[in-house]
Amino acid sequence: MQESNQDAVSSHQAGKPKAKNELLEWIKALLIALILVVLIRWLLFKPFVVQGPSMEPTFVSNQKLIVNEILYDIRKPERGEVIVFHVPSEGRDFIKRVIAVAGDTVKVEGDQVLVNGKPVEESYIQEAVDAANAEGRLYNPVTNFPNEYVSEDTVPEGHVFVLGDNRSNSTDSRMIGFVPLGDIVGRADVIFWPLKDIGFISQ
Repeated sequence: MQESNQDAVSSHQAGKPKAKNELLEWIKALLIALILVVLIRWLLFKPFVVQGPSMEPTFVSNQKLIVNEILYDIRKPERGEVIVFHVPSEGRDFIKRVIAVAGDTVKVEGDQVLVNGKPVEESYIQEAVDAANAEGRLYNPVTNFPNEYVSEDTVPEGHVFVLGDNRSNSTDSRMIGFVPLGDIVGRADVIFWPLKDIGFISQ
């Protein structure tokens, strides 16, 4: 009986180091996961809060987005992509849509945007444009371009031309000029708040 009790005690004591090792492994795994989350969060992605109506109807004020910060280290922005960029003169970041890239000739005529002489298909605002036209008004009454206030210009190397989807209420390349690639934070990829709007952003 005494030997049996000693075996039980020995077995119980042997189990303690094993449980302790498992706990340490879990703690290490959680720490590694936390470090990876922080690295991914700060190096690859950045949260952005939409402020104002300039990208309606695509985005509304106070929606929260995830911005891919590494994509444009691999390649340049492409037409149709939604980007977040610094505006030094405003001291804050803007969110707009890339309409034209370096070498493109862009022209805005009322609700029609032409790139290299061809109309840009803008399904993301077509419903809003049709609704405005049905009321006998332009969706985009603002046509001035930066500096020279001409109706047509060519995008210089190292820049993009951007417009807000809400053309009548957006401060964009028509006013602030072409956006330098160096000022671009990244591409808006995901809406994560509010939960009812969660999803990937079509480009």
